[in-house]
Amino acid sequence: RRRRAASREPGAHNVCRLLSRRAHGFYARDAGVAHRKNLGLLRKIVCQESTKFKNVWTTHSASPIAYERGRIYLDNYQCCISSIAREPRILYQKPKCSKSEKIEDALLLECPVGEMLPSPSDYKSSLIVLTVQNWLLRLSADSGEMLEKIYLAGSCCKFRYLSWDTPQEVMVVKSAQNKLPAAARQAGIQQSVLFYLAVFQVLPLSFIGMLEINKKIFGNSVTDVAVSNGILIVMYSMGLVRLYNFQAICEQFMEQPFDLGHEFNWNGQVGVVGKYPFGLPCNIKITDTPPLLFEASTLENAFQIGGYPWHYIITPNKKKHKGVFHICSLKDNALAKNGIQDMKCCSLEPDWIYFHPDMSGRIIHVGPNLIKVLKLKEVKNNTDQMEIAEDFTIVANRENCVNNAVTVTASGRVVKKRFNLLDDDPEQETFKIVDYEDELDLLSTVAVTEIGADGKAHLDFHCNDHGILLKSIPLLESWDVTYSHEVYFDKDLVLHIEQKPNRRFSCYVYQMVCDTAQDDECSSHEKTERVFCKKGGRIFEYI
Repeated sequence: RRRRAASREPGAHNVCRLLSRRAHGFYARDAGVAHRKNLGLLRKIVCQESTKFKNVWTTHSASPIAYERGRIYLDNYQCCISSIAREPRILYQKPKCSKSEKIEDALLLECPVGEMLPSPSDYKSSLIVLTVQNWLLRLSADSGEMLEKIYLAGSCCKFRYLSWDTPQEVMVVKSAQNKLPAAARQAGIQQSVLFYLAVFQVLPLSFIGMLEINKKIFGNSVTDVAVSNGILIVMYSMGLVRLYNFQAICEQFMEQPFDLGHEFNWNGQVGVVGKYPFGLPCNIKITDTPPLLFEASTLENAFQIGGYPWHYIITPNKKKHKGVFHICSLKDNALAKNGIQDMKCCSLEPDWIYFHPDMSGRIIHVGPNLIKVLKLKEVKNNTDQMEIAEDFTIVANRENCVNNAVTVTASGRVVKKRFNLLDDDPEQETFKIVDYEDELDLLSTVAVTEIGADGKAHLDFHCNDHGILLKSIPLLESWDVTYSHEVYFDKDLVLHIEQKPNRRFSCYVYQMVCDTAQDDECSSHEKTERVFCKKGGRIFEYI
């Protein structure tokens, strides 16, 4: 008996080890492992020399253009185009909506992994949109079909913004700031409610609660509020930022929970939760100032938390400190060693800083011609203090830049300059965008140089660990630095959205191609031969 028990022990141990590894995502046949291997292969293909990114088609619009996960939205989300096909493929096209149906904001909702959902439609991507008339709609991302419809509130407030508290789990709908008309203010009428926040659990969509941000509780000088990662963030006109525990507020001040679609009797009103004309009850009534978690005074309310252990980044609340960033411990407000970051830029556009989105705890500091990736590490012989150290830097290519104070013309005349170029002068290569592609683990940068009347931009891919340049992609269209630009790098796709004056928008779609020398010659020849086609009443320009 003892011998049999002993012979089974190794097997049992291996099974336990296997189950433990599977629970942590280390099972060799797991779909996640295969997916990671595929992404690793895709990264190698993207970065190899023979791979090109080709501008396959372009479209223009008189309204803003949005991009979400392979889908391009135009005409206030009434038209959806797949960005995956080599030629534009319209997924759906809805009739032009009236002003009362205008969409104010939208979020892409994706199916959670490993959960049983009540409806088959919940397993497919959907778009949550907020209309100007306070309707919250859930639409199919592929067909535009309406899946759910919730009425938020009457004319007492105007909901305008959608955001995530916890991405793909908890959603927050925020109203515009309540402001009384001038006549009402002159008549002495007081407005105490500044904002409304409605909070939902998503998939299945369920109502958590609605609350007011009242000046009697939070003060008169509140300018904005937000909810992120379970924290209520309240911003004030004097640069003060205060943090509160949002979950504790909901638990302490919720008067009664409500379910969507159920009848309710609330403050003398009888109706159905989420249906017109009653909407949602304001069931979280904050009657006293909640316990304060943290507060900081910072220029323009700029405040970020991240790193490990937790740190925050602020700019001291004086205009002379603009462009100076302090990195401090959240635990005791102690300034980290080397925690004052100042690039001393002389530029029209300020440098910017933020915690790296790869969850490494690092910090990215971007200036006109320099990108610093910083890391937190313990001070030698002092484990209680952290210091900021440089992980790596990326420098703009300004080898050909000449900024001599004295030049000599061809005729021999000496010309003295009366001014020096700014650090972000258009004639010098300048960083405009820095982003992170999480699935391929690549840091992407957009650098622009103005040559004559045209600006030329290129998108570069860098190793996220060491900053080494792996790939550079020229963007063919002219880049005007005075326009607003967005660039998306999504695995094998590059998308450039440009906003020109007079509400003219353009979208340039680049796709990955593995060209041979012959194909490259063909593609060079085809650059001059663009085809215009009309689909769904829209004109597309493609190669």
